[in-house]
Order: sequence, then C-alpha cells, then structure tokens
Amino acid sequence: MEPLIRNISDTALWVAVYRADESERSDAVFHDPYARRLAGERGEQIVGAMEEGRKNSWSFIARTYLFDEFVMQHMKEGYDMVINLASGLDTRPYRLKLPPTLTWIDVDLPDIIGYMNTMMADEQSVCKLERVAMDLSDRKARIKLFHELGNRAGKILVMSEGLIGYLPEEEAGALAYDLAREPHFRHWVLDIMSPPILPMIRKEMGNMLDEARSPLVFAPEDGEDFFRLFRWKPLESRSKLKTAAKLNRLNAGMAGYAALPEPPGPLD
Repeated sequence: MEPLIRNISDTALWVAVYRADESERSDAVFHDPYARRLAGERGEQIVGAMEEGRKNSWSFIARTYLFDEFVMQHMKEGYDMVINLASGLDTRPYRLKLPPTLTWIDVDLPDIIGYMNTMMADEQSVCKLERVAMDLSDRKARIKLFHELGNRAGKILVMSEGLIGYLPEEEAGALAYDLAREPHFRHWVLDIMSPPILPMIRKEMGNMLDEARSPLVFAPEDGEDFFRLFRWKPLESRSKLKTAAKLNRLNAGMAGYAALPEPPGPLD
C-alpha cells in the first residue's frame, strides 16, 4: 500500500481541507469555494490519519488569512506581478479581488500544476494567471526563471506559503540569495516556524511526512533575522498564534499561550 502522503505535493490536499472547513463556517474569515473539490477524498483521508486531525487547523487558517492580507496590501501599493513559489492548490487568483492587470505566476512541481490545470480548467481567474511546472530544487532552472520573470515587471511580490519549513537550512539560504539577486523582486512574504513548534508539528503528522521523504526541518533559531544574511531586510512579522486568537480560532489547549509575550518583531 502506498503512503497517504506520497510526496510533498500531497501536503496541499490536507491544507485545502482546512480552507474548505473555514469557508463553510457562518463566520468565515475567508471564502475558498474551490477548496473542498480540490482536497478531494485523499485530503480528508490525510486529515483523518493525523493524530490531532482538525484540532490544530487554527495555524493554517491564520496563515491563509495573513497571506491574503499581505497580498491585498501589496495590490494597494501598485505591485504588478506576484510569483507564488510552491503554489500547491492556491486559489487566490480566482477568489481575491485582484486587479485584472496583475500577472500572477504559480510555480510548482509538474504533478500539482497538471492537477490544477485539470481541476480549474472551467474556472476564470480574476487576473492574468500563468502556471510554471518546475522543481524548485533545480537551482539552475529556478535562477533562469527568476531572471526571466524579473525582466517582465517593475514591482514584483514573491510569496512562498508553506515552503520554507521543508528546506534544509543551506537550501533555504540559497533560495533567499537567488531571490535577492533580482532587483524587481521588491518584497517576499513567507512563513517560518519557531524551534519549539517544529517537534509539535512533526508529532501531529506522525511518520507521514517522513515516509514521503518530505520532513519539516527548518525552524531557524534567529527567526526572520536568518534572512538578513542573504540581503533580505525583515519589515513586518505577524504571529499566527495571536492572529488565530484574534479570529477566535484557537482550540482550548492553545488559547492560554496566546496571552504570553512573544519576541520582538523585526528591528532596523
């Protein structure tokens, strides 16, 4: 029998289940009408096999909410391209109120790009949407892609939701450096884990990620300051825990932690 999570692309299925659950709430903080269909039966099976199941979905709800906010903030600032690395089953080009002149580039492995092309074939994006099938671990290919895209727009937002945690520290640094080389890549929105959170998430997932050879490994001790080494200056840091508390999405076991002080955000 093959594992439930066959490869890193399958992680997008379980995240889509959480987006679907949130979208169907009467007090939903975002609406993704495509998530349930995209998650499919396998997404439900993955969630059902996890030790905590839906108990800790708050983290993914907060992450989606925050990425939505950051994307829309950059639209107000006149960004003309978004490059979505490891895009997975992201439906923002269909569900957000994006300007029709915006160019949105999804980049992911060929299987997930093919899946999205098939599943979303009859849907109309609100902006200009392109999908690029690429293994981002192929450094030569991604540098070439980054350079080509960097020459097509003047203000480019890069986002990588749920990607960095799967990269060893050396690879995370190399990706940060490659992105920083492009002058029109103005801002990069990403999510990182703190060291104490990593073992908790790995416990929740059991051996599923390890069996798929896609373990979570990156949780830098110095947080967002890690990326200063690669010419990125942290501008804003938002806590998923405190965001989930604000949205009233924390489970009872986590609610008490939201009141605890957190380390200071980025400093110039």
